[in-house]
Amino acid sequence: MNPKKNMSKQKSSFGQSDIVRLSDEDAAVELLERAVTGLWEVVNDLTRFRRTTRQNYRVTIFGSARLEPGTVAYKRVKQLAAELTKMGCDIVSGGGPGIMRAANEGAHSVDPKALHRSVGIRVALPFEQELNPFVGLAYEHRTFFSRLHHFMIASDAFVVVPGGIGTLLEMALAWQLLQVSKLYNTPLILVGKMWAELIEWGRRSMLIKSNELASEADFTIPHCVNTIEETIAVIRENRAAWLATQNVK
Repeated sequence: MNPKKNMSKQKSSFGQSDIVRLSDEDAAVELLERAVTGLWEVVNDLTRFRRTTRQNYRVTIFGSARLEPGTVAYKRVKQLAAELTKMGCDIVSGGGPGIMRAANEGAHSVDPKALHRSVGIRVALPFEQELNPFVGLAYEHRTFFSRLHHFMIASDAFVVVPGGIGTLLEMALAWQLLQVSKLYNTPLILVGKMWAELIEWGRRSMLIKSNELASEADFTIPHCVNTIEETIAVIRENRAAWLATQNVK
């Protein structure tokens, strides 16, 4: 044993035996990664808490930020959100413009004094999107990671209307969590031709005999519909089952 080397090691850990110096980059990174992973576990555990009962069923509506008031899609989403609010649902959106605004506006038009009925879950972006004026209860996230998780744990149903890459991301995460039973009894309703075509592309590409990339059951998860009435019917049925569980003490 080299006495000088041993002496240096003892001096470096003087006062505490398990310190990690920043100069030891590998050890510092390993410690940091372990700490971050531990924090994720803590957050995941905390997000498992739920109220024993909850008054209102929550419907999240995903769609494009680019569709302006006055467009057909905007008017239909506003109408959908209003009808769902009358039914007793709270409406959740991304809190920004376009379809998000339409969803919050529809909820606000029915019950403007009940702030919790119209929820916005925002994310900080370089091209800042203002919170739309119809959000009653707002949350803001710095990352898409935490925002997407918030949508997943806050929602009793998802309605996906025409949208772009962000909407596709939101839809795909909900679909996968339902596929692996991390979510269950949570309708994923895809409204319109563009989503029906995406599902058909998936069937053609992923269910090739002897080279399956998914199962037939995976493609029964999304409910593809064309109208507001069909959307409401799916939610009404699921909400009735959900309400029955809320009455169990």
